[in-house]
Amino acid sequence: MRIMPFLFLGAAGLQGCTSPGLEQQLQEASAAYEQVSQDARVVHDAPKDVMRAGDSLERAKRFAGYLGNAEDAEHYAYLSRRYSEIARNHSALQRNQMRATQLAMEQERLRQTLQEARVLDAHQQDRWLDEQMISMAAAESDRGLVMTLGDVLFKPASAELGNSANRTLLKLAHFLQLNPGRRIRIEGYTDNRGDAAENLQLSRARAQAVADFLVDLGIEASRMEVLGYGEQHRISENASARGRAQNRRVEILFSDDKGRLSPPR
Repeated sequence: MRIMPFLFLGAAGLQGCTSPGLEQQLQEASAAYEQVSQDARVVHDAPKDVMRAGDSLERAKRFAGYLGNAEDAEHYAYLSRRYSEIARNHSALQRNQMRATQLAMEQERLRQTLQEARVLDAHQQDRWLDEQMISMAAAESDRGLVMTLGDVLFKPASAELGNSANRTLLKLAHFLQLNPGRRIRIEGYTDNRGDAAENLQLSRARAQAVADFLVDLGIEASRMEVLGYGEQHRISENASARGRAQNRRVEILFSDDKGRLSPPR
Protein backbone atom coordinates (compact mmCIF):
# COMPACT_ATOMS: atom_id res chain seq x y z
CA MET A 1 0.00 0.00 0.00
CA ARG A 2 1.33 3.39 -0.94
CA ILE A 3 0.65 6.11 1.62
CA MET A 4 0.80 9.65 0.25
CA PRO A 5 2.06 12.30 2.69
CA PHE A 6 -0.08 15.39 3.12
CA LEU A 7 1.35 18.85 2.63
CA PHE A 8 1.02 21.51 5.32
CA LEU A 9 -1.50 24.16 4.44
CA GLY A 10 -0.04 27.58 4.02
CA ALA A 11 -1.26 30.63 5.90
CA ALA A 12 -3.27 31.74 2.89
CA GLY A 13 -5.11 28.41 2.74
CA LEU A 14 -6.31 28.71 6.34
CA GLN A 15 -7.85 32.11 5.67
CA GLY A 16 -7.73 33.35 9.25
CA CYS A 17 -9.74 30.47 10.75
CA THR A 18 -6.91 29.04 12.83
CA SER A 19 -5.77 30.08 16.25
CA PRO A 20 -2.22 29.42 17.49
CA GLY A 21 -3.56 26.41 19.39
CA LEU A 22 -5.21 24.92 16.31
CA GLU A 23 -2.13 25.53 14.18
CA GLN A 24 -0.05 23.62 16.73
CA GLN A 25 -2.54 20.73 16.74
CA LEU A 26 -2.43 20.56 12.94
CA GLN A 27 1.36 20.56 12.97
CA GLU A 28 1.49 17.81 15.60
CA ALA A 29 -1.03 15.71 13.68
CA SER A 30 0.91 16.23 10.45
CA ALA A 31 4.21 15.29 12.10
CA ALA A 32 2.71 12.15 13.65
CA TYR A 33 1.19 11.09 10.33
CA GLU A 34 4.41 11.79 8.47
CA GLN A 35 6.28 9.53 10.89
CA VAL A 36 3.99 6.52 10.58
CA SER A 37 3.36 6.89 6.85
CA GLN A 38 7.10 6.85 6.14
CA ASP A 39 7.71 3.79 8.32
CA ALA A 40 7.36 0.78 6.02
CA ARG A 41 6.93 -1.61 8.96
CA VAL A 42 4.05 0.39 10.44
CA VAL A 43 2.37 0.75 7.04
CA HIS A 44 2.65 -3.02 6.55
CA ASP A 45 1.38 -3.91 10.03
CA ALA A 46 -1.41 -1.34 10.39
CA PRO A 47 -2.41 -0.03 6.94
CA LYS A 48 -6.00 0.82 7.89
CA ASP A 49 -4.97 2.88 10.91
CA VAL A 50 -2.39 4.77 8.85
CA MET A 51 -5.01 5.47 6.20
CA ARG A 52 -7.49 6.69 8.83
CA ALA A 53 -4.81 8.98 10.26
CA GLY A 54 -4.27 10.47 6.80
CA ASP A 55 -7.98 10.85 6.06
CA SER A 56 -8.60 12.55 9.42
CA LEU A 57 -5.67 14.89 8.85
CA GLU A 58 -7.01 15.85 5.44
CA ARG A 59 -10.43 16.62 6.93
CA ALA A 60 -8.87 18.69 9.73
CA LYS A 61 -7.05 20.80 7.19
CA ARG A 62 -10.19 21.26 5.10
CA PHE A 63 -12.18 22.43 8.12
CA ALA A 64 -9.34 24.75 9.14
CA GLY A 65 -9.17 26.15 5.63
CA TYR A 66 -11.98 26.87 3.22
CA LEU A 67 -14.74 25.27 5.34
CA GLY A 68 -13.90 27.58 8.22
CA ASN A 69 -14.85 25.41 11.19
CA ALA A 70 -12.18 25.44 13.93
CA GLU A 71 -14.05 23.07 16.27
CA ASP A 72 -14.30 20.33 13.66
CA ALA A 73 -10.70 20.98 12.62
CA GLU A 74 -9.52 20.36 16.20
CA HIS A 75 -11.64 17.21 16.40
CA TYR A 76 -10.18 15.66 13.25
CA ALA A 77 -6.64 16.74 14.15
CA TYR A 78 -7.08 14.89 17.43
CA LEU A 79 -8.44 11.82 15.62
CA SER A 80 -5.49 11.87 13.23
CA ARG A 81 -2.98 11.91 16.10
CA ARG A 82 -4.80 9.07 17.84
CA TYR A 83 -4.91 6.93 14.68
CA SER A 84 -1.17 7.51 14.18
CA GLU A 85 -0.56 6.44 17.77
CA ILE A 86 -2.78 3.36 17.34
CA ALA A 87 -0.86 2.42 14.17
CA ARG A 88 2.49 2.63 16.00
CA ASN A 89 1.17 0.60 18.94
CA HIS A 90 -0.42 -1.98 16.66
CA SER A 91 2.86 -2.45 14.81
CA ALA A 92 4.88 -2.75 18.03
CA LEU A 93 2.43 -5.29 19.43
CA GLN A 94 2.63 -7.38 16.27
CA ARG A 95 6.45 -7.37 16.39
CA ASN A 96 6.39 -8.44 20.04
CA GLN A 97 3.96 -11.25 19.26
CA MET A 98 6.17 -12.47 16.41
CA ARG A 99 9.22 -12.48 18.69
CA ALA A 100 7.30 -14.33 21.42
CA THR A 101 6.23 -16.96 18.88
CA GLN A 102 9.78 -17.30 17.62
CA LEU A 103 11.14 -17.72 21.15
CA ALA A 104 8.48 -20.32 21.96
CA MET A 105 9.53 -22.33 18.90
CA GLU A 106 13.21 -22.12 19.88
CA GLN A 107 12.41 -23.18 23.44
CA GLU A 108 10.46 -26.18 22.14
CA ARG A 109 13.43 -27.21 20.01
CA LEU A 110 15.64 -26.85 23.06
CA ARG A 111 13.26 -28.98 25.15
CA GLN A 112 13.22 -31.74 22.53
CA THR A 113 17.01 -31.73 22.22
CA LEU A 114 17.44 -31.94 25.99
CA GLN A 115 14.94 -34.80 26.16
CA GLU A 116 16.86 -36.70 23.50
CA ALA A 117 20.16 -36.06 25.26
CA ARG A 118 18.89 -37.46 28.58
CA VAL A 119 18.33 -40.90 27.07
CA LEU A 120 21.95 -41.22 25.98
CA ASP A 121 24.28 -43.22 28.15
CA ALA A 122 27.34 -41.54 29.67
CA HIS A 123 29.67 -42.48 26.81
CA GLN A 124 27.26 -41.29 24.15
CA GLN A 125 26.59 -38.08 26.04
CA ASP A 126 30.28 -37.21 26.31
CA ARG A 127 30.63 -37.79 22.59
CA TRP A 128 27.52 -35.71 21.89
CA LEU A 129 28.89 -32.80 23.94
CA ASP A 130 32.20 -32.96 22.09
CA GLU A 131 30.32 -32.79 18.81
CA GLN A 132 28.34 -29.81 20.09
CA MET A 133 31.54 -27.92 20.93
CA ILE A 134 32.94 -28.68 17.49
CA SER A 135 29.69 -27.56 15.81
CA MET A 136 29.86 -24.27 17.73
CA ALA A 137 33.38 -23.68 16.34
CA ALA A 138 34.83 -23.11 19.81
CA ALA A 139 38.64 -23.08 19.97
CA GLU A 140 41.23 -23.34 22.71
CA SER A 141 43.15 -20.16 23.56
CA ASP A 142 45.48 -19.00 26.31
CA ARG A 143 42.36 -17.72 28.10
CA GLY A 144 40.42 -20.98 27.75
CA LEU A 145 37.80 -22.24 25.34
CA VAL A 146 36.49 -19.37 23.15
CA MET A 147 33.62 -19.23 20.68
CA THR A 148 33.57 -16.28 18.26
CA LEU A 149 30.37 -14.77 16.90
CA GLY A 150 30.93 -12.72 13.77
CA ASP A 151 29.53 -9.31 12.91
CA VAL A 152 27.13 -10.96 10.44
CA LEU A 153 24.89 -12.10 13.31
CA PHE A 154 23.93 -8.48 14.00
CA LYS A 155 22.14 -5.91 11.90
CA PRO A 156 24.62 -3.32 10.52
CA ALA A 157 25.87 -0.80 13.14
CA SER A 158 23.26 -2.15 15.54
CA ALA A 159 23.02 -4.29 18.66
CA GLU A 160 19.90 -6.01 17.30
CA LEU A 161 20.43 -9.69 16.53
CA GLY A 162 19.53 -10.85 13.06
CA ASN A 163 17.68 -14.08 12.25
CA SER A 164 20.96 -15.84 11.44
CA ALA A 165 21.91 -15.68 15.13
CA ASN A 166 19.11 -18.04 16.22
CA ARG A 167 20.74 -21.33 15.24
CA THR A 168 24.16 -20.42 16.66
CA LEU A 169 22.83 -19.18 19.99
CA LEU A 170 20.47 -22.14 20.28
CA LYS A 171 23.47 -24.47 20.10
CA LEU A 172 25.14 -22.43 22.82
CA ALA A 173 22.02 -22.66 24.98
CA HIS A 174 21.91 -26.43 24.44
CA PHE A 175 25.46 -26.79 25.67
CA LEU A 176 24.89 -24.62 28.75
CA GLN A 177 21.71 -26.50 29.67
CA LEU A 178 23.60 -29.80 29.56
CA ASN A 179 26.57 -28.37 31.46
CA PRO A 180 25.00 -26.55 34.43
CA GLY A 181 28.38 -26.17 36.15
CA ARG A 182 29.84 -24.05 33.36
CA ARG A 183 29.68 -20.27 33.18
CA ILE A 184 30.48 -17.91 30.32
CA ARG A 185 31.84 -14.43 29.78
CA ILE A 186 30.38 -12.57 26.78
CA GLU A 187 32.77 -9.96 25.35
CA GLY A 188 31.95 -7.42 22.64
CA TYR A 189 34.50 -5.86 20.25
CA THR A 190 34.40 -3.36 17.36
CA ASP A 191 36.76 -2.01 14.71
CA ASN A 192 38.29 1.47 15.03
CA ARG A 193 35.89 3.27 12.68
CA GLY A 194 33.85 6.10 14.27
CA ASP A 195 33.86 7.50 17.78
CA ALA A 196 35.70 5.38 20.36
CA ALA A 197 33.13 6.01 23.10
CA GLU A 198 30.26 5.01 20.80
CA ASN A 199 32.17 1.89 19.73
CA LEU A 200 32.65 0.93 23.38
CA GLN A 201 28.92 1.38 24.01
CA LEU A 202 28.02 -0.66 20.90
CA SER A 203 30.34 -3.51 21.90
CA ARG A 204 28.76 -3.68 25.37
CA ALA A 205 25.23 -3.53 23.90
CA ARG A 206 25.96 -6.39 21.47
CA ALA A 207 27.34 -8.58 24.26
CA GLN A 208 24.26 -7.80 26.35
CA ALA A 209 21.95 -8.67 23.43
CA VAL A 210 23.51 -12.15 23.32
CA ALA A 211 23.07 -12.53 27.10
CA ASP A 212 19.44 -11.39 26.91
CA PHE A 213 18.71 -13.90 24.15
CA LEU A 214 20.20 -16.72 26.22
CA VAL A 215 18.11 -15.66 29.22
CA ASP A 216 15.02 -15.86 26.97
CA LEU A 217 16.04 -19.46 26.24
CA GLY A 218 16.19 -20.32 29.93
CA ILE A 219 19.85 -19.73 30.82
CA GLU A 220 20.27 -18.06 34.21
CA ALA A 221 21.72 -14.55 34.04
CA SER A 222 23.91 -15.40 37.06
CA ARG A 223 25.91 -17.78 34.85
CA MET A 224 26.98 -14.97 32.51
CA GLU A 225 29.35 -12.01 32.68
CA VAL A 226 29.01 -9.25 30.07
CA LEU A 227 31.86 -6.96 29.01
CA GLY A 228 32.48 -4.52 26.17
CA TYR A 229 36.00 -3.72 24.98
CA GLY A 230 35.22 -1.52 21.98
CA GLU A 231 38.25 -1.08 19.73
CA GLN A 232 40.65 -2.87 22.10
CA HIS A 233 42.22 -6.29 21.51
CA ARG A 234 41.86 -6.41 17.74
CA ILE A 235 42.60 -9.73 16.05
CA SER A 236 43.30 -8.23 12.62
CA GLU A 237 44.42 -4.95 11.10
CA ASN A 238 41.76 -2.25 10.59
CA ALA A 239 43.13 -1.01 7.27
CA SER A 240 40.98 -3.33 5.16
CA ALA A 241 37.27 -4.10 5.16
CA ARG A 242 38.01 -7.76 5.82
CA GLY A 243 40.21 -6.96 8.80
CA ARG A 244 37.61 -4.60 10.28
CA ALA A 245 34.91 -7.26 9.84
CA GLN A 246 37.03 -9.73 11.82
CA ASN A 247 37.49 -7.21 14.61
CA ARG A 248 33.73 -6.61 14.89
CA ARG A 249 32.85 -9.67 16.93
CA VAL A 250 31.45 -11.11 20.13
CA GLU A 251 33.52 -13.72 21.93
CA ILE A 252 32.09 -16.31 24.33
CA LEU A 253 34.65 -17.46 26.89
CA PHE A 254 33.78 -20.74 28.64
CA SER A 255 34.65 -21.61 32.21
CA ASP A 256 35.91 -25.03 33.27
CA ASP A 257 33.40 -27.57 34.55
CA LYS A 258 33.74 -26.04 38.04
CA GLY A 259 32.54 -22.66 36.84
CA ARG A 260 35.95 -20.98 36.97
CA LEU A 261 36.60 -18.31 34.34
CA SER A 262 39.96 -16.81 33.48
CA PRO A 263 40.41 -13.18 34.68
CA PRO A 264 39.01 -10.40 32.45
CA ARG A 265 41.42 -8.70 30.10
